[in-house]
Amino acid sequence: MSEERLYLDVAIWSQVVSAILFIGALVFIWNKWIVPVVLAAQVRSNAQIAESERHRDEAKGALGALREEIDSARRDAELIGKRAEVHAQREREAMLKDATEAGERALRDAGGELDRARAAARLRLRDELLERALQIARHDAVQRVGPALDSRLVERFVGSLEESVGG
Repeated sequence: MSEERLYLDVAIWSQVVSAILFIGALVFIWNKWIVPVVLAAQVRSNAQIAESERHRDEAKGALGALREEIDSARRDAELIGKRAEVHAQREREAMLKDATEAGERALRDAGGELDRARAAARLRLRDELLERALQIARHDAVQRVGPALDSRLVERFVGSLEESVGG
């Protein structure tokens, strides 16, 4: 075996060993620092999503309760109106004025309750729409970040490592 061949073999094997050490260093760095950060971000994101879903479910439950209250207020208004009619029939002259005023007052109160319930329902609907928009935005962000972006980031990182080792 000639001396040139020996030097060539040494050069080739030194490249092979360098490549293996470099790949080992990348794997170590990946497992030591990058994977824990990604996993922590995933856990944090999952917790936020679960919290948002819980808030959405609570808002839906509250909206259902408000709808029941609105229906109850409508039934109450109808019952008050019927009572006013029956009362007006029994005591036509003297009680007609009092019954009418009581019925109108109750209807105004029920209307006020209905307006307040509608306003609260609008606020809850707005919150639910905002939560849904956040979900869509998170979903869109997850779709934008993929293997291509990961590949580019790894290539930049490797390039910076090569420059710092070479320079």
